[in-house]
Order: sequence, then structure tokens, then C-alpha cells
Amino acid sequence: MNLENLCKQVVSETRCVGAFIREEGQKFDASKIEHKGFNDLVSYVDKEAEKQLVDALKKLLPEAGFITEEGTESTRKEIYNWIIDPLDGTTNFMHALPVFSISVALMQGNEIVLGVIYEINRDETFSAWKNGGAFLNNKPIKVSKAEKLADSLVATGFPYTTFGKMQDYLKILGAFMAKSHGVRRLGSAAVDLAYVACGRFEGFFEFNLNAWDVAAGVLIVREAGGNVTTFKEAGDPVFDREIVASNSAVHAEMLAVIKECNW
Repeated sequence: MNLENLCKQVVSETRCVGAFIREEGQKFDASKIEHKGFNDLVSYVDKEAEKQLVDALKKLLPEAGFITEEGTESTRKEIYNWIIDPLDGTTNFMHALPVFSISVALMQGNEIVLGVIYEINRDETFSAWKNGGAFLNNKPIKVSKAEKLADSLVATGFPYTTFGKMQDYLKILGAFMAKSHGVRRLGSAAVDLAYVACGRFEGFFEFNLNAWDVAAGVLIVREAGGNVTTFKEAGDPVFDREIVASNSAVHAEMLAVIKECNW
């Protein structure tokens, strides 16, 4: 399999679906919002975008299965599986806040080998394939060169469906606020990871995420020279529902902050 050529094809298909989302956003009716659970929103745009992505990816790699957020296709295969978030930042989209994206990753066995994140509003496509480097609109990108957390801008996400660890989380948030240039919450984990990869953020941390939120971003950050782990470093940041991503240089400091807060 030629991952570079496949990645280019995925970029093209993702941008087509992004055009659909952009067009629907201009006329979106809030009365069409559905609730999958408390504060867990979905719309016809999410579902239709996912269907379009699934149909396109089936043609590109017929032998691959799917792990999808909206469940329009959920047949997993033994070797290859696409991991798809058709609209990461749905709440932003529904409120016309311009930070949302499409995230598509390809997993071979248990390893992510291809990732594409399309930030629709800025028309920015972040992409990577295993051992091929990371790119923004086809130009190579690298993580920030900042060496200290004190010189870093950090991104995170706030809990919005379950709040059992809220106080612990707020403790970590306060520690990062005090030890960095600041903390930002954009509302799309995929975008947060893409921004770590291109050096806009030095680090990102969040818990209670799903594989489709982070799979593409994990690879893109690593191919851009960054580091991605769980909070305790061991484990799988794609499936273990907690993630720390950084430019590598500040990773140890980020893990230490979380550990100090007794997570």
C-alpha cells in the first residue's frame, strides 16, 4: 500500500465533505439539533457528512472496516480500520462558532498509519502518514521549539457530559494556568492536536475523549516531531480516553504537573 498516495486521496475526499459542512452551516436550523445524551449533540449534518466519508473511503480501501462516531458504519475488520469523526466541534458548529473539523485516521492492526484533519473555517488541511512527516496544506510542519512550559501556550477541553472528576480537573487546569503563557479551550480536540503539530500550541491535554477525536491528531503530532502519551505515559492515547500531546520538549513538565495534582 502506498500511504502517501492514499493520504492525498483522503485529503481530497475530506475537503469535499468539508465543503458540504460549510454550506450547511450557512443555513443551519437549530431546531434540527438532536441529543445523543446530556450535552452530547448531533445533527443531520454530522450524520450525512459521515455517510459521505464512509462511501468515499470504501472505494479507496474496500478491505477496511470502520470505527465511526455516529455509527453509520461500524463493521470492524481484522487489519485495516478507518476511524472517523465527521464533525469534531459539533457544538461550535451549531452555535456558528468557527472552530470545527473533520478527522479521519487509518489504523493498521493497532497502529495509526495515516491521519487527516480538515479545519473547515480556515481551510487548513493537516495530514500525515507513517514515516512520511506532517503537512499543512501540503507544506511540511514541525512542532514548536519552546523548551519550557513557562514559555508555552497550552490547549485543553472541558468536561461537558460527565463531571465526576471536575474538581481534580480544575486543579490541573489551575496549575497549567499558573505555569504557562495560558490555557485555551477551542472545542475541537482534533484542531487542538493539529495546532500542536504546527507549533501554535506547545501542549494539549484532555480526558474522556474517544478514538475518533484524537486518532488522526496523534499521528500528525508524532510525525511533526511531537510526543503523545496518556496522563501516566504508559497506555494508548487513542483508546484510553486521556491524552497529553506536546512538542516533546515540555512533555515531562506537563506530565509532572498532572502527577502533582494527584490525577
